[in-house]
Amino acid sequence: MKVMEYIEETLKKEKMHMTLIDPEKKTPRESAEIALAASRVGTHAIMIGGSTGLTLEMINETIKEIKSLVKLPVIIFPSGAGVLSPYADALFFMSLLNSNSLEYVVRQQVRGAPIVRKIGIEPIPMGYLVVEPGMTVGRVGQADLLRRDRIEDAVAYALTAQYFGMHLVYLEAGSGAPEPVPPDMIRAVKEAIDVPLIVGGGIRTPQQVKKIVDAGADIIVTGTIVEEVEDVESHLGKIIAALSP
Repeated sequence: MKVMEYIEETLKKEKMHMTLIDPEKKTPRESAEIALAASRVGTHAIMIGGSTGLTLEMINETIKEIKSLVKLPVIIFPSGAGVLSPYADALFFMSLLNSNSLEYVVRQQVRGAPIVRKIGIEPIPMGYLVVEPGMTVGRVGQADLLRRDRIEDAVAYALTAQYFGMHLVYLEAGSGAPEPVPPDMIRAVKEAIDVPLIVGGGIRTPQQVKKIVDAGADIIVTGTIVEEVEDVESHLGKIIAALSP
């Protein structure tokens, strides 16, 4: 089964959680142990990526370590064309639609497309939208940040992603953001689109997860929390449990 089919089939039954691991911040073995702990408490997939400092060697070694311990899909969350690993199961072939630079809207994708074809990895088209405060990804991606009080702008971008034929829309507040994407924005975007909605950035507590899911998010992504806590299973388990009604 392809990874996008796995996502679609899973969402027919339940909301999903994905664990984001940054290989620049953890060794391959530490990343694999985080992935294993996350799998034990019900995460549905492992995302690999980060905004700065990544190399293909880091990505390759991290994915190989993770796949030696965990059977979940491993999805590359790419910072650019230079980190496309043949060891992953899929990658989010994403466009940062609200970037001020064509580099992140389409040029990195043009460089990456022949690599995707060569290594045979599954591309999953995704519209990526960075919301205030944006954090590092907003700065590196030269994003024209979506204002938290301009919900109509987020809806317009999300509809654009869907009409371009993208299979997913991702609302991103930025790794380590002080607050997640506002529930009102999530609700309005979800009501407007027909494709699954991913929300990430600044999600730290079960209470936040509950509000985000109730607003309509289909998939929750957490990353910073698994880098900061010692007991990944305990903290992540509570977050994943909050996905259930």
